[in-house]
Amino acid sequence: MKLLPVKPTVSLDDLNKIDIRVGTIHAVDDVENSSKLVRLTVDFGDFARTVLVALKQERQDPTEIEGRQALFVVNLEPREMAGVLSEAMLFDVGHVNAITPVLAVPEVPVPNGASAG
Repeated sequence: MKLLPVKPTVSLDDLNKIDIRVGTIHAVDDVENSSKLVRLTVDFGDFARTVLVALKQERQDPTEIEGRQALFVVNLEPREMAGVLSEAMLFDVGHVNAITPVLAVPEVPVPNGASAG
């Protein structure tokens, strides 16, 4: 595993700007114009979001995460990729360390929309 150096220190105020919430992945759909991306439909309780993630080359069957809860950054600026707007970012563990990524998940089920921190 490739370990990265610790990133520069951030203030508590900077950290508090990031809105991390639990969401349930209701659907995983192919993004036809991409060799990497799939479209997640995620329920955050009071709202739902479309989230694009590069799972096609990381998992044999990306749909295996349907029905699972995971952590997402929900206040990231929306970004268009492969002609589709992504409205949040999935937290995973491992990608930057060059190992097969896994979802960052709550220990037990919690209400959709619950905030981390």
